[in-house]
Amino acid sequence: MRNLLLAGVAAVMILPTAAIAQSNVEGRVGKLESEMRAVQRKVFPNGAGGYVQPEITAPQTQAQAPGVPASSALSDLTSRVTSLEEQMAGLTGQIEQNGYRTRQLQDQFDAYKRATETRLKALESGPAPIAPAGQSAPLDTPAAVSGSTRPTKTPAAASVVTGDTATSTPAAAVDKPSTGDPAEDAYLYGYRLWQAKRYPEAEAALKKMVADYPKSRRASFAQNLLGRTYLDSGKPSLASMAFYENYKKYPDGERAPDSLLYLGQALTKLNKAADACKVYDELSDVYGAKLSAAMKGQIASGRSAAKCQ
Repeated sequence: MRNLLLAGVAAVMILPTAAIAQSNVEGRVGKLESEMRAVQRKVFPNGAGGYVQPEITAPQTQAQAPGVPASSALSDLTSRVTSLEEQMAGLTGQIEQNGYRTRQLQDQFDAYKRATETRLKALESGPAPIAPAGQSAPLDTPAAVSGSTRPTKTPAAASVVTGDTATSTPAAAVDKPSTGDPAEDAYLYGYRLWQAKRYPEAEAALKKMVADYPKSRRASFAQNLLGRTYLDSGKPSLASMAFYENYKKYPDGERAPDSLLYLGQALTKLNKAADACKVYDELSDVYGAKLSAAMKGQIASGRSAAKCQ
C-alpha cells in the first residue's frame, strides 16, 4: 500500500514538471519565431516569396498507448527550436556580411578623401593661382542658345585654369536662365558655363546651387556636373571627391549612378585601378536593375580600362 502511495505522489510531481518544461520550450519557440519574422522582414523587404521556410516540420501526432509518458511533444518543440536557431544564425550572418561590406567601402573612401585633402592643402601652400580675368556676367535661358531673353555683356576673354597653368581663351556669351524656378535657374546657369568650358565660373555656380538648394532634385544634377567640371578641367582628385559626395549625400538622386560611373573613371586616371573596380562593382550591385543598356556598356568599358578581373 505504501509503495502504491509513493508511486502516485511521484506521478503527480512529474506531470507539473513536464508541463512547466513544455511551457518553457513553447515560450522559446514563440520568441524565436517572432524574431525570425523580424529578421526576415529586414533581409527580405519585398515579403512574398522571400521568407525562409522551416527546415523541420512538426511530425504527425500519433496516439500513444495509455500509460506511456507524453515525451514526443517536448522532443518536437526542441527540434523546432534547434531549426529556428540555425536559421536565425544564417540570417544574422548575412546581415553582418552586408554591413561589413558597406563599412569597408566607406572606410576606403574616407581614407582616400583624407589623403586627397592632405595633398590639396600642400598644393594650396604654393604660389597663388591666377584669378580669371573679368567678372562673370548674368546669363540666359535653358539649353539652346536661341533663348528670347537678351544676353548681357561678357568679357572678351577669360582666364581658364587647367591643372597648374592658366591659359587665356575667348569667353563665349552665356545667358542667365529665367524659368521662374530659382533652383532650376541656378543649375542651368552652371550647366551653360560648363558647356561653354568656363570651368572656374561653372565650379563656383554649381557649388552655390548645391549649397543654396540642397533639397532640390537638381542638387544631384549639380553635384554630379561639378565633378564632371573638375574632370574636364584636369582635376581628377577634386572630381573623385565631388562624385563620391553626390553618391553619399544623394544615393537616390537621379545622377547618383552617373557619379559612380565617373568616379570609376577619375580613380582610373589617378592610377587607382583596384578602387575603380570596386566602384564599378558597387554601381552594378546597387543600381543594376535601373541601369540603361548604354550605361552598362560604359561600365564594361571602364572595367576594361581599369583592367578589372
